[in-house]
Amino acid sequence: MKKLKSNAGFTMILFLALLLMLTLAGINAVMTSTTDVNIAGNEMNQNNALYAAEAGLERATAKVEYAYRTNGSPPDPLPAGQFTLSGGGEAPMTINYSVQQISNSELKTLHNGAYEGLYAYATEFEVSSEAGTSNNHIKSDLRMLIESDLIPLYQFAVFYESVLEMSPGPQMALGGRVHSNSDIYIQSGNSLQLNSHLTAAGNIFHGPFPDAGQTTNNGDVLIMDRDGNLVSMYQSGDWVDANSATWVDNSLNLWGGRVEDGSHGITELNLPVVRSGDPIDMIKNASESPDSYENKASLRLVDGKAYKLEADGSLTNITVDLAALGVVSSSTFYDARENKTIKCTDIDIGALNASGYWPSNGIIYTTDKQNPSGNNATRLVNGNTLSSGLTICSRDPVYVHGDFNTVSKKPAAIMSDALTILSNGWVDGDGTLSITDPNRKAAPTTVNVSYMTGNVPSATGQYSGGFDNLPRFLEDWEGINFTWTGSAIDLWESEIAIGQYSYGIYYKAPNRNWAFDTDLLDPANLPPGTPLISVVQRTGWREAVAFRKYTSE
Repeated sequence: MKKLKSNAGFTMILFLALLLMLTLAGINAVMTSTTDVNIAGNEMNQNNALYAAEAGLERATAKVEYAYRTNGSPPDPLPAGQFTLSGGGEAPMTINYSVQQISNSELKTLHNGAYEGLYAYATEFEVSSEAGTSNNHIKSDLRMLIESDLIPLYQFAVFYESVLEMSPGPQMALGGRVHSNSDIYIQSGNSLQLNSHLTAAGNIFHGPFPDAGQTTNNGDVLIMDRDGNLVSMYQSGDWVDANSATWVDNSLNLWGGRVEDGSHGITELNLPVVRSGDPIDMIKNASESPDSYENKASLRLVDGKAYKLEADGSLTNITVDLAALGVVSSSTFYDARENKTIKCTDIDIGALNASGYWPSNGIIYTTDKQNPSGNNATRLVNGNTLSSGLTICSRDPVYVHGDFNTVSKKPAAIMSDALTILSNGWVDGDGTLSITDPNRKAAPTTVNVSYMTGNVPSATGQYSGGFDNLPRFLEDWEGINFTWTGSAIDLWESEIAIGQYSYGIYYKAPNRNWAFDTDLLDPANLPPGTPLISVVQRTGWREAVAFRKYTSE
């Protein structure tokens, strides 16, 4: 009989082989898991570096934006600095950022959104930001191109800082772009045609401002599309506006990007450059604001005295001279909207032309703080011819009597608390007569001027009068033409002329032959001292370096 052999040795070998295989599989799983964890950690750390570098870009860009918004010029010196961010990742991130100017200011045409087609004084900068850990394991180096654009404000037909309302009764057509930094409420009693861009940082609605006591008017509102066709806001039995759930798509289909609001990404355009405070600071006295145009004006009429700014910066009192030459005089008349007698400093533009005292830089500043009752004002008379470009800035209301800047038109602007147009038929002594009296009938009048002024805004039960009554009227203009070309800007609430709008009591509306002055699209035709709005745009971005440095540690 053969003797059986034992299998114990073979079994042991098989067991050890299987154990080795399991061990190797376990080691591989651990190594794979560790590698995955390391990869995930590396990715997280690299992302942290990228985000930290982006934070550096934003900090530097914000400093550039602030400088242009407050001073209208680049920061000096250009931003550069270092800061640290902690939390997450293998170590705190140190960020170094800097800004380099790569071009001088040059005039160019813009091609984006609400700015499309406008010209601006553009300056380019490169912003650099490097983020890394202290042990140099993680690093991200980013570059961004930004462009600062200073846009002359009078390129807009209409620009409102707050709510813009348009509700003309008679038929009206208006060229030039229309913009509000808030909402737009638009309607018409007859037919309103807008022949350019309509943009709002808020929303665009058809109808009246809510609860202001104005009725809804359903006259047609037509806006020109990219192909030059006038397209109605009324489509398929309803008004196309921001109340629609398909507003963005519908507006793009109808007008091809020429009607846009906040839903389309339109944002506020920064206000005209003031170093601090509000835009109204531009018309305040020099003692109230460093941004006052009193500091810029080469002819100043302040508290009943006239001063000429000399080349060395000194002021010469020319009060007696201007009075003797008939340039400056005083008058009074009744303003039915304000319900008070207005005490005016009249400036005879024709006499100023011949006086030898035309402002050397084209800017006149006026104010009268001596009159505590608040009924002081400036009135421009005999102004059909201007010697050259002219800007009149006043802390007080301004009245224009009769045709203005109609002979060999020059660049001209008015900046004021309020602006009132008195027709060629106005007689001072008739201001207290009933609006139905034949002597209160206006005569056809033409005014060619850009204006920046205030209003009394709509509120519950009180309508502002809208853009169509932003220039105020005191006569029966019904059936009479008021012809205007220029740019209309509303940036503040009136602080002196605060009488509320009312129709048919102290005035009736004119035929509004209004148009944007296309001459303003040539920088050579801008009025003296034209304010600017500031826009900083991001024009390029790239990641220069992104890596994790491995060491033997």
